[in-house]
Amino acid sequence: MERVEVTNVTVSQGVRMLFSLITPNESSFATLEEVPEYVNQATPYFVGLILLEMVLGWLKTDRPHIKINDFIMSLQAGMMSRLPQLVMRSLELSAYIYVWNNFRMLELPWDSAWTWWLAFFGVDMGYYWFHRFVHEINVLWAAHQVHHSSEYYNLSTALRQSVAQQFSSWVFYLPLALVVPPSVFAVHVQFNLLYQFWIHTELVKDLGPLEWILNTPSHHRVHHGRNPYCIDKNYGGILIIWDRMFGTFAPESDKVIYGLTHPINTFEIWTVEFRYYPYLWQRFWEADGISNKLSVIFKGPGWTPGKPRLGDIADIPEITGEEKPYDPAWSPVMQVYVVLHFLLLLGVYENLLTNQAIFSEMSVLLMTTYVLLSLTALGFLIDQRANAAMWEMLRCFLLMALYRFGYIRHLELLALPIEVFVLISAIYWTPQSVNQQINKVKKQN
Repeated sequence: MERVEVTNVTVSQGVRMLFSLITPNESSFATLEEVPEYVNQATPYFVGLILLEMVLGWLKTDRPHIKINDFIMSLQAGMMSRLPQLVMRSLELSAYIYVWNNFRMLELPWDSAWTWWLAFFGVDMGYYWFHRFVHEINVLWAAHQVHHSSEYYNLSTALRQSVAQQFSSWVFYLPLALVVPPSVFAVHVQFNLLYQFWIHTELVKDLGPLEWILNTPSHHRVHHGRNPYCIDKNYGGILIIWDRMFGTFAPESDKVIYGLTHPINTFEIWTVEFRYYPYLWQRFWEADGISNKLSVIFKGPGWTPGKPRLGDIADIPEITGEEKPYDPAWSPVMQVYVVLHFLLLLGVYENLLTNQAIFSEMSVLLMTTYVLLSLTALGFLIDQRANAAMWEMLRCFLLMALYRFGYIRHLELLALPIEVFVLISAIYWTPQSVNQQINKVKKQN
């Protein structure tokens, strides 16, 4: 049965839900269908906080706090991570409901504050272990490394999520399904995710006594660092107490250098999302013996034969504090072009996810194709790939066709200006694409 949204949050609740400050009375529901789509309804608050961070960051440093290429990459990853919603329900929720329906040992009351708080702590502890496992098991890290691929740290980094990670997190919440109703779990799994948005910022420094209990921007900055003291630390979601209890806590000290220990140096979505899997496959086949092959899969990303399970911290590349993030030069005109087309993409994307139930299968297929093609082509433009013109030309012609044949109608008032803009874009990229193909043939000959 499809989950139906029947409850909208108020503005007050919308702000407080980002900080997990909604009370049990406000967020206890008898059935799953009554639970608001908190994450979907949080979009305006995400946008508002990102804009606020941009303004405050600019005032503080007298320069842009967010790089356009990195910002768009983070949003693209977040967009791709939600596309499975088109064909399937949340695996976390589906697995939870199955265990609850078939194996529950006790049915705690949905309207009890004790049940609410048990779910709060249970979900947060489940997230801690899930988060720790995706860092300590290489095959799971293959998905989670997407979130750590940015060499910047701001609120948009929170949106840089993996499309594959959601297929492993569900296991860690199943013990709760033995006693806690799905409607209570559905509230807290969303609150836990929402809380983690605001801690992705450099503008909030120290929160005093709260640093002992809560996961804060300071603690999470450490988690995103590639300094040796930051590796495999601070896994908490809302609470930092789990890290303190289980020996994975580290306070912020030296300047944190963000990103992967071996930066990937690209803004192309498919490489960011999936490049680790071929690398893992290659390591698996090159390893000698079944024991080493299994170790490649199930031990830490830094493991090599003869090293500890999680690898040797001495193998981490040296950090000087002067590292510069990957930031290829591109013209202001191209930046404006990519931003405008990305805004068009966002419109199509939100319309697709919001109204998929009323669209025909062909409409969903064509719009999804356009979204994926756009994520690819815009990434190629940012990276200045040799074949970027061809992909961008194809993308523009597809968008024109979708508007012309009525598959995209949510911006009817702007239809003509958009069609003209896209037509000019297609005309611009067509000769460039042809020239690229001619030069490619010449080189081959």
